[in-house]
Amino acid sequence: MSDTEGSPGASVPGMSGHVVFVWSPSGYTLREVDGDPPSVGEEFEADGRTLVVTKVGASPLPGDARQCAFSVGKD
Repeated sequence: MSDTEGSPGASVPGMSGHVVFVWSPSGYTLREVDGDPPSVGEEFEADGRTLVVTKVGASPLPGDARQCAFSVGKD
């Protein structure tokens, strides 16, 4: 076992950026994105829809130290 394996907040080699739960009427998709995550309240476009970030938290992927932006469709 490596020093980082299984440790909370341990980074996975080669992983950078952040992940995003992208909302759609049929459910959510988890996507990897380069750069820093958007701020809560920030709007962005995905698949022709305007989405808004409702929360920024920990990635749901095991051993992944990146942040995750959670989004919903804009009304």
